[in-house]
Amino acid sequence: MLDNTGKVIYIGKAKNLKKRVSSYFVGQKDPKTQHLVANIADIQITITPSEVEALLLEYQLISQLKPRYNIIFRDDKSFPYIYLSTQDEFPQLTFHRGSTAGPGDFYGPYPSTTAVRESLEILHRIFQVRQCDNSYFKSRTRPCLQYQIKRCTAPCVGLVDRKTYAQDVRNVQLFLLGKTNEAIDQLLTKMDQASSKQNYELAARLRDQVTSLRAMQKQQIIADPNATQNVDVLGVAHVGRNVCVHVLNIRDGRILGSRQYFPIHDLNLDIDKATILENFILQYYTNLPLGNLLPTEILIPVELSNPDIVVGALYKFCNRQIKVSHAVRGDRASWLHMAQTSANASLKSRMAADAIIEQQLLELGTALGIENLKRIECFDVSHTQGVATMASCVVFDVSGPVRAAYRRFKIKTATPGDDYAAMEEALKRHFIRLQETEAEFPDLLLIDGGKGQLSRAEKVCSELALTGVTILGIAKGPERKPGLEKLFLAPGAKEIFLAADSHALHLLQRVRDEAHRFAITGHRSNRAKRALHSVLEDIPGVGEKRRRDLLRHFGGLQEVRCATVEELAKVPGISAVLAKRIYDSLNG
Repeated sequence: MLDNTGKVIYIGKAKNLKKRVSSYFVGQKDPKTQHLVANIADIQITITPSEVEALLLEYQLISQLKPRYNIIFRDDKSFPYIYLSTQDEFPQLTFHRGSTAGPGDFYGPYPSTTAVRESLEILHRIFQVRQCDNSYFKSRTRPCLQYQIKRCTAPCVGLVDRKTYAQDVRNVQLFLLGKTNEAIDQLLTKMDQASSKQNYELAARLRDQVTSLRAMQKQQIIADPNATQNVDVLGVAHVGRNVCVHVLNIRDGRILGSRQYFPIHDLNLDIDKATILENFILQYYTNLPLGNLLPTEILIPVELSNPDIVVGALYKFCNRQIKVSHAVRGDRASWLHMAQTSANASLKSRMAADAIIEQQLLELGTALGIENLKRIECFDVSHTQGVATMASCVVFDVSGPVRAAYRRFKIKTATPGDDYAAMEEALKRHFIRLQETEAEFPDLLLIDGGKGQLSRAEKVCSELALTGVTILGIAKGPERKPGLEKLFLAPGAKEIFLAADSHALHLLQRVRDEAHRFAITGHRSNRAKRALHSVLEDIPGVGEKRRRDLLRHFGGLQEVRCATVEELAKVPGISAVLAKRIYDSLNG
């Protein structure tokens, strides 16, 4: 279904299309369906050979076009994964968020970033696989601190042979695949072999690994100690337009984690739990990366309207037979009850939080004279004595923080240390992009700062002819105590007052603090990169290998800087022309 601009607003499938489409136009409909029908200007039809093909096409089109009236399960962040660079001679084990299309192995998705980092800490402590980037790894001339605290075996300087390191990597893979018992058996075999050869140091290390893995097993919640199948248990809660799906992951009889998902749909169309689960199963499992440990069975609380079609679609996408069950007994029934209880609790908590934010927005809009306040954008600037200046923009609406809309700006043109100019640059770049993309503008623009920053924001809005945007500055009070902030409203920087216990002020403080957190984390990351940056990296013709050879030959950057052209040319791979270029770059 398309609107009068040709934009797709709804995609649906049916065995009997005439009956399905007619149902939208015949009889009395609720206001939501009337809203959908009022926007329909055209209907396009595609005939497929089977219901499975129709289901697959529907999912692909929804994923690509994201129609307004379809249910779309989408998180505001990409999934967190554990990444193992198996393409390297000595693989790296690290945290990853983003695309999983590159080389190497990706394990996940995990319920939270905390779960990923806790798993990584355990793996680095037990197996001591490196976590540093390739550029850092290739330039090392001596072991780093990770080796000293027994979190790495220092393959960068040859303190571990390739075979031993490969075995550690293999044990990591077994652990991440949930095959802990297999990893323990292999370690015990290696330990016995090392002991028989009187290599007691290696045997002791393997013994410690076995002990740590067994301790980890005890910490995991046992769902079924005799189970070998991998099961995902889904619970779903639905109240009006609010929906929550809770996913409980059980692998080899152990509950490894869980996570809640909240679908995004524009209006409160009539949907049932079976429809919600059908949409979720297709979108969730077909978005998991290839090679991920998919479940062999999915437990759901209600029967799907077309379970065979869903199973067939999963097989086509995942190339694996995944069973979908709803009528279960015993332990599986208790798992379903656990997931359903969690879904109900999560939805209740989410709705309570949304109600608080709606009340805060209503009070703030009344205090500032803004009708129907729905969207707030807040800007802040962070730097250290003018170095690595970073500006942030955070967005809040009726559902709370909209993290997908957060933005950071590396300040490029403003004079270092000039907060006013930095704020102006960030605002200009942001609002010009919004104008070019015809994106949504804020109802309230919140500036973390006093009258100076507020005046620069007014200047930007005036130059770009922005209307309908209220500008408010929030300056820290004496000794930065919460509740003592000063609020300045444009135009004229008129000071307004809100009670320290008012919901409106609490919302402003929360948005301001989030902008400050987002700015300072970006600034610290940028500053750390600058601190680790080597001037050798800026010299054309000096790659990783030559940079490493230079540092090894002279012992450090200061010695390279003091070397003559003739001394530089003696380094293998450094020609006389390149030596002259290095000398000139380092010595002005």
